[in-house]
Amino acid sequence: MTDAATQGSVAGGRGGADAPRTVAAVDLGATSGRVITGTITDGVLTMRHEARFPNNPVRTRDGLHWNLLGLYQHVLDGLAAAERDAPGQIASIGIDSWAVDYALLREGRVLGVPYAYRDERTARGVEAVHAIVSPEELYRRNGLQHLPFNTVFQLATDGELLGLAEQMLLLPDLLAYWLTGAQVAERTNASTTGLLRADTRAWDVELAEQVGVPARILPHLVDPGAVLGSLEGEAARVVGRDIDVVAVGSHDTASAIVAIPNVGRDFAYISCGTWGLVGLELDEAVVTDAAREANFTNEGGVDGRVRFLHNVMGLWLLSESQRHWEPAATDAQRSSTLQQLLADAAQVSGDVPIFDVNDPVFMAPGDIPGRIASWLTERGLEAPTSPAGIVRSIVESLAQAFADAVATASNLAEHPVNVIHIVGGGSQNALLCQATADRSGMPVLAGPVEATAMGNLLVQARAHGWIPDSLSEIRSIVARSTQIIRYDPKITR
Repeated sequence: MTDAATQGSVAGGRGGADAPRTVAAVDLGATSGRVITGTITDGVLTMRHEARFPNNPVRTRDGLHWNLLGLYQHVLDGLAAAERDAPGQIASIGIDSWAVDYALLREGRVLGVPYAYRDERTARGVEAVHAIVSPEELYRRNGLQHLPFNTVFQLATDGELLGLAEQMLLLPDLLAYWLTGAQVAERTNASTTGLLRADTRAWDVELAEQVGVPARILPHLVDPGAVLGSLEGEAARVVGRDIDVVAVGSHDTASAIVAIPNVGRDFAYISCGTWGLVGLELDEAVVTDAAREANFTNEGGVDGRVRFLHNVMGLWLLSESQRHWEPAATDAQRSSTLQQLLADAAQVSGDVPIFDVNDPVFMAPGDIPGRIASWLTERGLEAPTSPAGIVRSIVESLAQAFADAVATASNLAEHPVNVIHIVGGGSQNALLCQATADRSGMPVLAGPVEATAMGNLLVQARAHGWIPDSLSEIRSIVARSTQIIRYDPKITR
């Protein structure tokens, strides 16, 4: 275990004029995954979707787990499809995913089936850790908002497995290990574990040992742009050849923020997918008591930036409501239905009730519409009864939470904000974008939709020397490569 970072550029002269300028992104979300290739031509990035696949946790007798072997097979199949579409042209692969979840390994083998962060066991871990280290001390050291599924709390429930483990790998790092044999921790995602120092971005070995996590299991840290190795063995055979794997912002939000199409600094962002990650890009962490009390987090960004943000429930409220209404529908069918639901919701007249989207009651899968109705009626508010009314209430409640988080972030960091960028799937939701503009009183710029994949691809392109080094230059490429839609406030709330 070491806390020294390695930073590399792709070897072999691939940045030359005759080199292939195509890279592949493996972008894994908590509900779906995709493989996307990107090609740089004349300073513009064009993308091609090679594969899309579902990612749903599986509930067993002992809890909620990720089907990682199935996910890995989807990744291999997607990369093989990309190689067939562009034989010999893919220069490297980058992997990003959601944060906090991990696997424990011994002799290179996974111990048990990795849990999903929504598993109920996390509450036990919070109690165990806080019995040793106070919430105030944790925040001073790691700068993370309190979320019951932070890795440090999950590890506290692993008991004897920690004694057996030789390595802990976060999920994108685990997939990279299966592909290349490299056991490392990419720094932006490692910053979400609760075991990285907020000031130095190195492993807090003292804290780890204090809460019962053996320091030996903490992997060597690498930064985005480092070369991890190339596809080996069966992975190379299935995909078709031994392509390099390059570290990117492996926390999907870190990659998404790379793709904010703004070369200035006076912006707030909302990376809106399953979650809504709302915040600012800063140079230094904010670990004041006020920031802790507001439950803001300081996570690592590409190029040493700090993502000062608040986790807000996101589009998961809509997708889980649809699963309740249409349990037998496919993802494609639900996508079509959602568009009609949003159109109907836009026609709902008058004010709709606002609920706290961050209430823990909405965390677990299940009957979200029923929980919303209960939450509202318990507080003397009239709950919508139609799907359109419920969807409108969800959208307006999300928008209010987003607007509140932007205002709070700006105040806590003493950082002015004059525009909000919404990236990810939520940027396609016109009703949500307009509601956020109305409730914040600021213009909202929506897009790109595939911000995470774009950030992933462009960090790889930079590692190859195909594009300039600065984040501003990368963001200029994003602005040239995607359509941005502007929503100005229409209603002052």
